[in-house]
Amino acid sequence: MSINATQGVFPTIMTETHASEFVQPFWDAAKKDKLVSARCTKCGTFRLPPGPFCFECQHREIEWVELPGTGRVYSFVVVRHPLAEILQPAVPYASGIVELDGTQGAGSRMIVNFIDCDVDTLQIGDEVEADFEHVNDEMTVIRFRPKR
Repeated sequence: MSINATQGVFPTIMTETHASEFVQPFWDAAKKDKLVSARCTKCGTFRLPPGPFCFECQHREIEWVELPGTGRVYSFVVVRHPLAEILQPAVPYASGIVELDGTQGAGSRMIVNFIDCDVDTLQIGDEVEADFEHVNDEMTVIRFRPKR
């Protein structure tokens, strides 16, 4: 298997989402350079990824809400040793969790790859913004970079 890896960017290996009906609207929005999250129509709890029931009130109905595409680094790890030799060109890279703006309190969080940053100076609490990588017509990957 051959991949095209760039330092700091975990390579996109998937070319299709294979998403469930609960998650497909997220991927459809990403193709349009939009970041969305599901919100419970009863209690207002954001949930990403969404499931069939709200984890707060067990209500089923959701609405998709467009978010500003910004957030803060909640947690991260710097990978300096590749998981496989084929990933050597990508290291070091940072992966972690972003707490998304536009959600209440401890709202929606995403696991992401942080790009265009010095992994040695990345800090919890740093402001970040979404970057949409269009892999093909069917797949867009959302990564985050330091806010400019």
